[in-house]
Amino acid sequence: MRRRDLIALIIGAAAPWLLIATIVQVAADPVAGKLALIGVLANAPVPPLDGLREGLRDLGYVEGESLRLEYRWAEGRYDRYPDLAAELVALPVDAIVTVTTPAALAAQRTTSRIPIIMAAIGDAISTGLVSNLAHPGGNITGFSSLAPDLGVKRVEFLKDLVPTLYRLAVLSNTTNPYAALELERVQPAAVALEIRLQVVSASDDDQLSALLETVRRQSFDGVLVINDQFLLSRRDRIVSFMAETRLPAVYGYREFVDIGGLAYRSQFRQAAGYIDKVLHGAKPGDLPVQQPTKFELVINLKTANALGLAVQPAILGRVDEVIE
Repeated sequence: MRRRDLIALIIGAAAPWLLIATIVQVAADPVAGKLALIGVLANAPVPPLDGLREGLRDLGYVEGESLRLEYRWAEGRYDRYPDLAAELVALPVDAIVTVTTPAALAAQRTTSRIPIIMAAIGDAISTGLVSNLAHPGGNITGFSSLAPDLGVKRVEFLKDLVPTLYRLAVLSNTTNPYAALELERVQPAAVALEIRLQVVSASDDDQLSALLETVRRQSFDGVLVINDQFLLSRRDRIVSFMAETRLPAVYGYREFVDIGGLAYRSQFRQAAGYIDKVLHGAKPGDLPVQQPTKFELVINLKTANALGLAVQPAILGRVDEVIE
């Protein structure tokens, strides 16, 4: 069990991007003969956003004719979200699709009129985005992945794979309100598993360098990377570091997993019709914030074997998909 490499545990990655594609394709209403202007407020143009354009093409929407997408990227600087949201509101757009908690908070604080659809959101209630999931009120609705609770699943799964796990480094970005939510869930779970946590935080490249150097100097048995778009945007650097130091690491985004590894992800497909309802007079605040009802565990046995990890039959027995 001393062989260490990259292990990727993925939660809530595929569905949010499918959600975005669904949201925008419904918002474009060719029948009305109107060019729909949709704002996308996110950290960076990560690969899953390709699914947005592909979904639109498959449904017959043509950018520049029936639909136009206006992107605004924070590029790792969460303090830019308020200004970027204000730009979209000033256009004005017909709806704003937000990716990440800071983006949703900025959009909500900027407009009380334009519909906001949350995608890739963690916990909409704890962050103050809504006070009631069934009746969110105002101009905001969407889909909550409950990712903070799923952070616990990532730690538990890593412990199953590496029973000797004792010291766990937690890579975080404390400028993201979501980080505190996931840490709040993970800490008691770590105590129950007799795992010692050490949180190291970064919100820019200089801090990330210091963070990785701290991890390098200390004898950690594994790493948990808290879901965060800045850290995601630096995934190449983080993944290379984990491979170099031979540390098993668990993540919450598919992009980390693309190099191979073990995956645990959340699946939910309940987005259809929200924007359509809004366009036909429904108020976003009357549409419930929906949550996932099914979680899918996927194990890449090829990668596990390459890492020298003995995946026990009990683990295989509870997975939904085995990649060989």
